[in-house]
Formats: sequence, structure tokens, C-alpha cells
Amino acid sequence: MTKLDRSRLESLAEELMEKQFQRVTKLRELHAGEWTDRDYYIRHITETVLRIRLNNEVDTYALFKVGSKDDSLAAKLAQYLAEEFGHEGMFTRDLNKFGFTSEQLEATDVFPATKQLMGYLRLEADKRGPAPTTVWDWFVEWYSDRYNQIITNKAAEEFGTEFTQGTQTHLDFDESHDHDELMFRTVSQAVEGFGSAEQAYADLATYIELIGDYFQELYDSTVGARELASA
Repeated sequence: MTKLDRSRLESLAEELMEKQFQRVTKLRELHAGEWTDRDYYIRHITETVLRIRLNNEVDTYALFKVGSKDDSLAAKLAQYLAEEFGHEGMFTRDLNKFGFTSEQLEATDVFPATKQLMGYLRLEADKRGPAPTTVWDWFVEWYSDRYNQIITNKAAEEFGTEFTQGTQTHLDFDESHDHDELMFRTVSQAVEGFGSAEQAYADLATYIELIGDYFQELYDSTVGARELASA
């Protein structure tokens, strides 16, 4: 069985993100630290909180699917889960600074692309165990290492550092715990035991396409809707 190649996985992620930059409104500027928008950013942090909750559920389900088949893999996934549980609270503090209440948060529905992504992860875990979920978790950490500090810096510049303190705390935590490295070790082991490298590359393509869909939905529901209303 072909082992997962880290350089290929990373280069594929770069290539697939470039496609999204070309098709999704303002996405390249956001990830280059050249643009942000208050409504857009608040809604993005809101989705981040809601997606973290859902992500913890699918990770827990993936851990259940490992069962007693691979104790070493289960331990890695459990470590990641233990370090991630409750982190949505860091982002919630930033939302509160913006005046976005917990009641508003609970009343917000996630975007269709997020529902599709989480549904895919749950259904594929039934068929292929933890491998698809660990590919997603690896991408989340790779993406965060590459882009989230840039996005956060721009938000701090535009809105003030007091509005990004929780987000920055999360970034600092991930860096100090080397989550990117932990998740690559985890995904490699999961793919070797429960899937294949080619399936992992295909999963990555699915995830990044859905992330692009999410960012377009985000733009359309905030900046786009505001522009239509004022036209």
C-alpha cells in the first residue's frame, strides 16, 4: 500500500487552495491580509465556533470507529481531542467583544457547505473508519498554520487587538502544541491502517472545494447582501 506523502499532500493543498482563490470572491485578498470586513469577519468567527463544536463530534465518532483496532492511533486522536475541546470559548470571547451575544450564536445556523462537510465526515467514517476525519483535521491545522495568523493580524489592524485576543490565544496554543505535526502523524497512521493515500488525496480535494463553497456563502450573506440592499 502506498504511504501518504507529506510533500505531495501539502503541494496538493496549495494547488487546491489556489483554485479557490481564483473562484471565490475576495478570498485571495483575505488570505493575503489585504482585506477584511466587519460583518464578514464576525460571521466567520461565528461559523468557526459552530464548526469547532461539530468537528469535535465527528472526531469523537472517528475515535469510536477506531475502537480497539489500533490503540496507538486512538491515543493520538484522543490527545488531539483533549487539546481541542472547549477551544470555541476562545473565539466566543471575541464575538462578545463585537457585541454578538451567546443567544445570537445559538440562534445561528451553519452554512450549507458546513453541513455538507460534516455530513460527509460522519458518513465516510461509517465506511472507512477514522481516515477521512484525520485528513480533514490535518488540513485544518495546515490551513491554520498558513493563513489564520494573517487573517487575524488584518482583523486586529482594522478592528483593534481587543477584538482578536481569543483568536490569538488559540493560535498561540496550537503553535505551542505543534498540532500540525501531531495531525500528520495521526493521518499517516489512520490512512495506513484504514484507507489509502489516493483516497486521502481525493478527500482533501472534496474538503477544499467545500471550504471554497463556504467562503462564497459567507461573502454572499454579508458583504454581498449588504451591497444588494444598498443598490
